[in-house]
Amino acid sequence: MEPLERYRPIIDDFEAFLEACARPLPSVVRVNTIAASLERATAVLREEGVEFEAAAWNPHVLRLTDDAQGPGSTWVSFCGMTHGQEEVSAVPPVVLDPQPGERVWDACAAPGGKATQIAALMDDCGTVVANDSNLGRLSSLRFNAERLGASALAVTHQDARNFSLKPFDFDEFDRALVDAPCSCEGTIRKNPDALDGWSEAHLESVSGVQKGILRRAVQATREGGTVVYSTCTFAPEENEAVVDYVLDAEDCHLREIEIDLEHSPGITAWEGETYDERLERAIRLYPHQNDTGGFFVAKLEVGS
Repeated sequence: MEPLERYRPIIDDFEAFLEACARPLPSVVRVNTIAASLERATAVLREEGVEFEAAAWNPHVLRLTDDAQGPGSTWVSFCGMTHGQEEVSAVPPVVLDPQPGERVWDACAAPGGKATQIAALMDDCGTVVANDSNLGRLSSLRFNAERLGASALAVTHQDARNFSLKPFDFDEFDRALVDAPCSCEGTIRKNPDALDGWSEAHLESVSGVQKGILRRAVQATREGGTVVYSTCTFAPEENEAVVDYVLDAEDCHLREIEIDLEHSPGITAWEGETYDERLERAIRLYPHQNDTGGFFVAKLEVGS
């Protein structure tokens, strides 16, 4: 937990934060409305004896109350009615708010939880380009797309920083999600070794990749379109600093985020660096606030 001490100045009730980080993460599933309605999926869960409670902010997100029941071990999951997905991981697609018939890019899509959620929010109508640069992770992306019946997905293997639209018959997206590769500090409840090998040098290194991907997402999205940037980490170097850089480099601006979850605003200063004041419109989700993992989410609109 020592690397997390650097965040003491920016996190309210830091001791509660540390205590939450040390607790196991609740098991959560997302109802996949491509395969079944919310009513049908929850009815089958009850028939199977799976105990759950719906998240107050999103009825399609279900917390399994039986610790012995893994999110992927049920017949309902095998049939694609549900998908095991950490609760705050379901936030970025909701903030993106994709609509049926749109063209959406998930720049870093594997293993496919958010990409298939995007397809479900679009009623599986439109095009979701699910890209990942890691060839080894594409098999899990394809598997989840097939299991969940997300026929709107087109899987691509490119470096998102230089993503090319040449294989497609369109030249821009309506929306884009950049759930960027990061230091994963916010996953410590699920991965206790997440902080092994942690270093500030790594934060700076990965932030360069994040800046390149977010810039490309803005460039590839139409005027008036939406780009959502998210990470599962707490480091301002990977969050506000990345968005601040892209706000200066590209024609875009920050939008307010409305979500019925306890959260903290984005920060505008860190260790001598200052960021765009509008970064307070971003949100920081800490483990102690909603008994979840940690996430950062920012919503950008392309154009002045």
